[in-house]
Amino acid sequence: MINRPIIALDFQNKRQTTSFLQLFPQDEQLFVKVGMELFYSEGTNFVEELIDQGHDIFLDLKCHDIPNTVRQTMTSLSRLGISLTTVHAAGGVEMMKYALDGINKGNHSKKIPQIIAITQLTSTSQEQLETEQLVERSLIESVVNYAKLTELAGLSGVVCSAQEAKIIKEATSKDFLAVTPGIRLEGQSVGDQKRVMTPTAAKKNQSSAIVVGRSITRAEDPFSAYQTIKKMWEDA
Repeated sequence: MINRPIIALDFQNKRQTTSFLQLFPQDEQLFVKVGMELFYSEGTNFVEELIDQGHDIFLDLKCHDIPNTVRQTMTSLSRLGISLTTVHAAGGVEMMKYALDGINKGNHSKKIPQIIAITQLTSTSQEQLETEQLVERSLIESVVNYAKLTELAGLSGVVCSAQEAKIIKEATSKDFLAVTPGIRLEGQSVGDQKRVMTPTAAKKNQSSAIVVGRSITRAEDPFSAYQTIKKMWEDA
């Protein structure tokens, strides 16, 4: 269980990100997600800057390639001091095992990062699963299958919709992480995500951690919104 909401830093560059973080008390140690947009713009140096500021980093790069390439990538990422990173479960058990091998063989001057796997994106609908991926199973069956394969490969957990967290926990183990994006406050727009849930409902449905973007980053008072969501998560 991760006791703080993970804030998705879905910004284009360092300037925008820094401006946002300045809205928080400077001694507030956050858990933040750096995704592809920000990482490809600013690179590893900015990730290390955020770590030096006392923040935990979820580096969400969704690696999906041949096993050896993913292993070498994880070895490189392990040197940064990040807390969490991702691969795609669709890469298969062998690729995920290679990812774990790479992260464990890295130069861990700070800590060994955990790896979690993407099941189905929260923007994916049942219709897309059938017509675009040509998967003749339900969305939840696909997600649970990926979760079981992820556990078999030895990774720490999965990224999934909060709607799927409970059934994933039932299909795996109590320590298996269900990290859930697509978190919205009651009445907020779902945007481009199809499977969303409130922080309270996510906790009750056995999410291990929530990833919150627009509900915080686009709030009139981001720190106040963060505190509200944090309290909802802690009290549920």
